[in-house]
Amino acid sequence: MIRACFFAVMFSAPIWSYSARAQAPVPSALVAQGEVTVLTVHAEGAQIYECEAESSGGSTWQLREPVATLLLNGKTIGRHYAGPTWELNDGSVVTGKLVSKAPGTNSADIPWLKLDAVSHRGNGLLANVTTVQRIETNGGLAQGTCDQPGSFLSVPYSAEYNFLRKE
Repeated sequence: MIRACFFAVMFSAPIWSYSARAQAPVPSALVAQGEVTVLTVHAEGAQIYECEAESSGGSTWQLREPVATLLLNGKTIGRHYAGPTWELNDGSVVTGKLVSKAPGTNSADIPWLKLDAVSHRGNGLLANVTTVQRIETNGGLAQGTCDQPGSFLSVPYSAEYNFLRKE
């Protein structure tokens, strides 16, 4: 009986979690009903933008790619890059597709996101992930005008990423 309770608790709780502080509630648009957290990590990196010409004659910053280190308890466990893709040191990889978003906390923060997993590689922690949430964003939003098409802008950001799977 004790052994059964132990396994029930172990497999119903998140496998790993970074948060030393309580997370803000996830907006309803980002909730993944019937899913449980597999992993929560902290990301530190940059959103890379490219200045692109518009048909109206002006130019605007367009997101080119994210570049971030994924951290768990202060240790690097993976990376995040274009796709959007998350890759862990255990060899597992998940790529997502945007489903919904909610505004960041302030005007300099990139939005919070909910993404469906569209492809996987490897057999590690991310192998069965069905949803990725980007929350607790800080920074990352391109501000100001771009005057030279083809130029790049790197904007530092941080976020928490929740990786979820169906129960």
